[in-house]
Amino acid sequence: MGNKQIKQHLETAQKTGILKISLQRLQEFPPQLKTYPNVLKTLDLSQNRFEHIPDELGRLTLLKHLNLSGNRLVELNEVVGELLKLEVLLLMDNMLTKLPKTLANCVHLKTVNLSNNQLKEFPSMLCGLKHLDVLDLSRNKITDVPAEVGQLYVTELNLNQNQISMLAEDIADCPKLKTLRLEENCLQASAFTPRILKDSKISNLAVDGNLFNSKQFTDLEGYDVYMERYTAVKKKMF
Repeated sequence: MGNKQIKQHLETAQKTGILKISLQRLQEFPPQLKTYPNVLKTLDLSQNRFEHIPDELGRLTLLKHLNLSGNRLVELNEVVGELLKLEVLLLMDNMLTKLPKTLANCVHLKTVNLSNNQLKEFPSMLCGLKHLDVLDLSRNKITDVPAEVGQLYVTELNLNQNQISMLAEDIADCPKLKTLRLEENCLQASAFTPRILKDSKISNLAVDGNLFNSKQFTDLEGYDVYMERYTAVKKKMF
């Protein structure tokens, strides 16, 4: 996509509010966007070669959907916290090692995908966002799930393929959590305490590929209570 095509896309986007400039091997943020009118609701800059996002992104305050997946981002500019209408944030397949605390300002977020990055810490700034429904943190380097997780409002949390050895019991307090994916981590069976199995709303718990076998899991106190929830949900589906 040459400059001419990008220009055309930008002109069309002024009418549609949707701009997609992906798979272009761009290393720099399109300079035209730095002075672009604030009309965009969807911005897709996926599959390029961006290493950082400029401050000017914070001007696009009408954005609801931002796709920056498949780039080379090591950190996320804190101006993302100025995108107060943001509902979908896609950042998978980057090299992110940390996230800005300002993400806590994006109170309308519904879906956040951070799969396949280099995060070592659980992004606690996303706890407390009441509209957040799905959070994908799979394929990172997270080692523990902290107590703040109890303030997470998601229905689905994907933590597959991390290095988690500590799971805060507070996860039982998540008001809406139904599906918890923890496959291929470093957890002992004892991480799944009676409180998590009995008192949580979790009805789909994926735990294969940890440091215990299925019998150790099924023998846990509270497993039968968890299975009642699991079975009840399955019955509803059929």
